Amino acid sequence: MSIVHARRVSTLLLAALASATGACTSEDASTSPAELPADPTPSVERLDIDLGQAVREPMLVEHPTGALFVAGYSRDEAEFTDPPNLYRSDDGGETWLQVDVGTTADGALGNSDVDLVVGPDGALYFLTMGFDRSVAEGTHVSVGISGDVGRTWTWEPISRTRFDDRPWLALTSESVHVVWNDGSGVRHAVRSDDGSWSERERIATSGGSSHFAAGPERQLAVRIAPGSASGNVVQPDAEWIAISTDDGRSWELVDAPGEREWASIPRWVEPIAWGPDGTLYSLWSTGTEVWLAWSGDLGQTWTERRVTATSLPAYFPLFTVADDGSILATWFEGLGNEMEARLVILDPDAPGEMISSSHRFAVDAWVGEGEERVREAAGEYFPAIHLADGDLGAVLPIQTSELGDGMTWIRVRR
Repeated sequence: MSIVHARRVSTLLLAALASATGACTSEDASTSPAELPADPTPSVERLDIDLGQAVREPMLVEHPTGALFVAGYSRDEAEFTDPPNLYRSDDGGETWLQVDVGTTADGALGNSDVDLVVGPDGALYFLTMGFDRSVAEGTHVSVGISGDVGRTWTWEPISRTRFDDRPWLALTSESVHVVWNDGSGVRHAVRSDDGSWSERERIATSGGSSHFAAGPERQLAVRIAPGSASGNVVQPDAEWIAISTDDGRSWELVDAPGEREWASIPRWVEPIAWGPDGTLYSLWSTGTEVWLAWSGDLGQTWTERRVTATSLPAYFPLFTVADDGSILATWFEGLGNEMEARLVILDPDAPGEMISSSHRFAVDAWVGEGEERVREAAGEYFPAIHLADGDLGAVLPIQTSELGDGMTWIRVRR
């Protein structure tokens, strides 16, 4: 592994905009894009890392020891029977090494979607999916568990069903949960204390597992969206959030907030998250507007607020909610060579401007050759997290770049 390129830049605060309170429970937080002067205090460190393979659609976590882990899949000819890719940094993101997660014989299998979660006891959970590129179908879902900060792994199969797709992992104080879809609805499995997995009744019999989140008091929520089975099945009416307050034993479907046209922009993950007080949040794009909604009554009513308007299409959002209630959100803006990645901090309780800080990043992932060469997102989101030292961390893929193939590590100093 070699570090190819590194640079440090000062951040810009980019705005959103004048706010106005709408009728009923809808609030409009912006009217037109605007840019504020450079903020001299925060700074951004960007480290472009050649790993020999792209880290597409990455996931990022920080272990209580301070170790950083990034998982993602490559664009090469990796088979669904190959071990998945996981990388580790022990120096705050300055250097990265590939983690030995085991062999195929150990059950370490996966070449597609991933998820990473750290348990309260420091156990690391690495969820993977297999995808047969020859027929464009999912093959299986597996999870690797490490109790020694990634040094050794135990692999456990979850499902081996045709069309297995988009698995997510969530931990409550009681259980480890995995959800995924297979073209016939959203499936749900729970891990018992002896390490075995038991599948419960389907959460829904149509739609796909677009996102999954655990709340502070054993609440769970699954965003169910039209697309499933790796895009092989689309059920337009599946626009729900499934909510459980009893650790996944029972579920209630509520309508997802907002309005969206699925064909208008690239879509797949429609993220949700719980706040520390049990508020449920949803973030989405209508095309050139990004919206946030929140509910304090388990989705029975929602407050909707426009985060920002954009001059270019905004898509593939993702976000997390911090212990203080602030929201760290990401999305892409622009298609093709106009594409940028955007990271913002939101304060949904702010009386006016909701965006308190904003950063834009060039995307160094490419497809095609010669005159056909064009930027792509290399996945359906990019992750950002609050680090233990107060900074923000984020990861973007590098793909067929002049810098090689790998990932960009971003640290926003605060």
